Amino acid sequence: MNLHRSIVRWLLLTLLITTFSAASFGQIAVGISVRIGPPALPVYAQPICPGPGYFWTPGYWAWNDDGGYYWVPGTWVVAPVGMLWTPGYWGWGGGFYAWHAGYWGPHIGFYGGINYGFGYGGVGFGGGEWRGGAFYYNRSVTNVSVTNVTNVYNKTVIVNNTTVNNVSYNGGTGGLKAEPTPQEQAAEHEQHTAPLAAQTQHETLAAQNRQNFATENHGRPAIAATAKAGDFSSHSVVPARAAGGEYHPPAMSPKQARGPSVPGNRPFTPANSNNANRTTGSSTPTPQDKGFRPFTPPHANNSQNKNAGTGNSPSKATQPSPMYHDKGNAGTNPPYQSNNKTVPAPRQNSPKPEFHPAPPPPHKSSPPPPHKQSPPKEEQHKGKGR
Repeated sequence: MNLHRSIVRWLLLTLLITTFSAASFGQIAVGISVRIGPPALPVYAQPICPGPGYFWTPGYWAWNDDGGYYWVPGTWVVAPVGMLWTPGYWGWGGGFYAWHAGYWGPHIGFYGGINYGFGYGGVGFGGGEWRGGAFYYNRSVTNVSVTNVTNVYNKTVIVNNTTVNNVSYNGGTGGLKAEPTPQEQAAEHEQHTAPLAAQTQHETLAAQNRQNFATENHGRPAIAATAKAGDFSSHSVVPARAAGGEYHPPAMSPKQARGPSVPGNRPFTPANSNNANRTTGSSTPTPQDKGFRPFTPPHANNSQNKNAGTGNSPSKATQPSPMYHDKGNAGTNPPYQSNNKTVPAPRQNSPKPEFHPAPPPPHKSSPPPPHKQSPPKEEQHKGKGR
């Protein structure tokens, strides 16, 4: 009995973990797209690290359908043990700037080559590293006090913490032309974890403050960073020193600039201009992706042919292929396929003698004796009566 209960508990735990992982990945894979690019990254200082175990997540421009771009302050969050944060980034593709959400993982993936500062110089992360279950901070690029944190080291990293005129998106006009390294490509295929609840709440609170919107601060937010996620009190916030570049007001409203939802974040492929709008997964297209429909037998109703494959992707499967179009190709199908008002079998409707030839072909070269000619005649007589 105890063994049975243990097995049941184990199965329930496995189900919960699987469900959580699927939900987390769903949050990562869904993004938005916009017709206008985000402003440049503002110039600001990093708040001091609150204590051991905190991980720096740089600020970024998020999108709101009512107000447009708004700044999500950089902040410190308690990191999952052994995990590193890959920041999200805006990438051009398919005529839109699409948001590729950040994630936690064992290695740093591709984040558009954007120089977020404080260890994120465009490739990898130089602000610290995990050593067993403890995180060690590189004091050369992070604001860490040895009074609060003792796990520190010093390593020179070529990075500009106060990036002026820092472009905040990859590709498109004026965007960065960075491509992923082999290490970043490998990290894209690792198991990822969605942003923490504290990060999600931090972004939500940032959207509630009108001062964070680019239309109000012109690229220089009053709250550029906070000491802890969700803490927007006066003693925690750090204002921006300057805008990262010249601010250009958008020529269209946020609702006009809003593009379609991006189904997923796939690994970056510079050869494909529609990178932002392709989902992750196998690179081998399925028959549904190609617009193929399930096989329909020749005697099936044409209306079924028209409706076949309704479970395929809307972009291709809902548009009938010419070979299944009744009006345009009715002449290419047998009469019993294009005209389905009567449904008798083809043999019953066909009076053609070729289906029941009187003299079988083998008898032409060696005709049978006279007393054996009656069976073919009888078969002919029987065939006419069907």
